[in-house]
Amino acid sequence: MQNAYRALGYWAAVSGLVLGVSFAFAQEAYPTKPIRFIAPFPAGGTTDVLSRILAQKLTDSLGRQMVVDNRAGASGNIGHELAAKTAPDGYTLLMSSNVALVTNPHLYKRLGFDPLNDFAPISVVGKAGNVLVVHPSVPVRSVAQLLALARARPGQLNFGSGGRGTGAHVAGEILKTATGINIVHVPYKGGILAVIDLVAGQIDMVFSDMVPAMPQIKGGKLRALAVTSEQRSPTLPDLPTMVEAGVKEPIPDTWWAMLAPRGTPAAIISRLNADLAQIVKLPDVQEKYAGLGVFTVHTTPERVMELVRIETPKMGKILKAAGVEPD
Repeated sequence: MQNAYRALGYWAAVSGLVLGVSFAFAQEAYPTKPIRFIAPFPAGGTTDVLSRILAQKLTDSLGRQMVVDNRAGASGNIGHELAAKTAPDGYTLLMSSNVALVTNPHLYKRLGFDPLNDFAPISVVGKAGNVLVVHPSVPVRSVAQLLALARARPGQLNFGSGGRGTGAHVAGEILKTATGINIVHVPYKGGILAVIDLVAGQIDMVFSDMVPAMPQIKGGKLRALAVTSEQRSPTLPDLPTMVEAGVKEPIPDTWWAMLAPRGTPAAIISRLNADLAQIVKLPDVQEKYAGLGVFTVHTTPERVMELVRIETPKMGKILKAAGVEPD
């Protein structure tokens, strides 16, 4: 009988060893096929460009192609819902932001996803403010002059955005409540579309992402007045911040984070987080980020959802003060 028990113990130990080796091998083998990286906003915007920078670097570090899949619509909700319903196997990732995770819950009665419970966070990967740009036909060269013009023409000036609740919309609403001006919001289906119409003279101003705005600023087709970030942008070092320009109410930064569907194995999350920690330190990545007016960031996975919990009620107060109701 003792021999039988010894035999059972031996085979149990062997089985455990085999399983352990198999599990370790499975971990080491990831990834074994291309990875889809969902970018939930249109091509050409900051979310898309950042996604492509990181996708290329992760392709290099993981040894498998990471393919950016633009799934725009509903201020990011469509791409987030798609990611939330995808198998949690590490082969679908999502470029998210505080627009979708923090702001959208206050704008939509039905999101199609749960910001806190449907995803496995990986890391915050960047943050940035917007740049306030006007069409050259608007006769102002500073924020003070813009405010004076808006007070002289109540309800006649308008500002575009990439949709309700986007950073550009929130910035415009904060400017209105902080200064008492009356300007009209014009929503588009993407920030780049608002910039295109601004260049065409169809609208007066936009709190734009740096990516679509910079070529137009450099080309003289748009006039930059200020940045919304706490610090001046290295891309436009001579441009004041909104606080320096006299608007004391802080305007929230936009931040971006990489997520996976809930249930994605912890080993995969850890691997991706570690790779991102090295990627954001690379000189060429830092140079590309700086050219976009975006600051590189790396965090623990836990920090992503901590930010969501902290910022969601604050954003609710901002939008409620602006009279924005969910649809």
